[in-house]
Amino acid sequence: MFLRIDQVDVRYPGQPRAAVEGASLGLRAGDIGVLIGPSGCGKTTLLRAVAGLERVSAGEIRLGDELVSSTHRHVAPEARRIGMVFQDYALFPHLDVGRNVGFGLRQLSPAAREQRVAEVLALVDLAGSERRFPHELSGGQQQRVALARAMAPAPRLLLLDEPFSNLDVDLRERLAHELRGILKAAEATALFVTHDQLEAFAIGDAIGVMHEGHLHQWDDAYSLYHRPATRFVADFIGHGVFVPAHIVAHDNGAQVDTPLGRLCNLTDCPLPGAYPQDCCELLLRADDIVHDDESPVKAKIVRKAFRGSEFLYTVQLPSGEQVLTYVPSHHNHKVGEWIGIRPAVDHVVTFPPQSDAAAAPLPAPRGRGA
Repeated sequence: MFLRIDQVDVRYPGQPRAAVEGASLGLRAGDIGVLIGPSGCGKTTLLRAVAGLERVSAGEIRLGDELVSSTHRHVAPEARRIGMVFQDYALFPHLDVGRNVGFGLRQLSPAAREQRVAEVLALVDLAGSERRFPHELSGGQQQRVALARAMAPAPRLLLLDEPFSNLDVDLRERLAHELRGILKAAEATALFVTHDQLEAFAIGDAIGVMHEGHLHQWDDAYSLYHRPATRFVADFIGHGVFVPAHIVAHDNGAQVDTPLGRLCNLTDCPLPGAYPQDCCELLLRADDIVHDDESPVKAKIVRKAFRGSEFLYTVQLPSGEQVLTYVPSHHNHKVGEWIGIRPAVDHVVTFPPQSDAAAAPLPAPRGRGA
């Protein structure tokens, strides 16, 4: 692993709890890592600790073979060879694009600096824009100039703190895909902070979900969605709800009784005895529920959200539980209407009932490199 964070705490004087506590992850050279979570979860604090802008209270941070942060060693930010891209781009308005990008290259000769500026501007698809000023550029172009400036000195690690937060939603997702292509073309190693799941999924090789200073899971997007390590990850990633369930023994393996009926032929299903009285809560994603008018299970539409090609329906079962389902947009049912639904679950994600989960200790984060 190129970046190794091992059991890192970051504490601020006078605060009752740590801003970051026990965070561990590993990021391979050339990979893009993403930290995601709600506001105040500690993701930017952890990024700043990697940059050297915050001191660690416990644990270690290594870049390659070099220890850069611990309780007894703190390498200054300027000595870490790290590039940073901030939310507000931090471009100098009185300098043109060429001088903005070349600002950190003053040790090079004018000819070498000009060549390097041209190289990184071409990499971010802004070739020939050296003489333009920031106010002449769109928000997306300004963001790419900020990225070019961070990449110009060839840092060994790039840190990006919510770089698309000032842009509109459609542009953010498109730029996330573009940014991934740019970083991969440059063979750059990067750690990215965002609160937007679509951004995280579009750009990240590994994604860490944080909450209240804890890194719950460090994994690829597929595993976060289908194999969440904690109830918080399951609730935070994607659209889903928890319903009461009961595990029952069967000749062909365990089955699960749910408000939608019995689920059979499952993978990753807990065995009877995994929970007290075999009672648990089952995570049902919107794509686990299919609209089927022939199904004997009926549910009432209580909310609907139009998403272009589909609706996201919130439907209520006769037992009172609510679940989510994606329905093609030409099935334009009214709120209050009853429709047929059926489960289409091939693997199950279960957790202890909420009262038990609240008392349970936080599991150790799992995932790649952790």
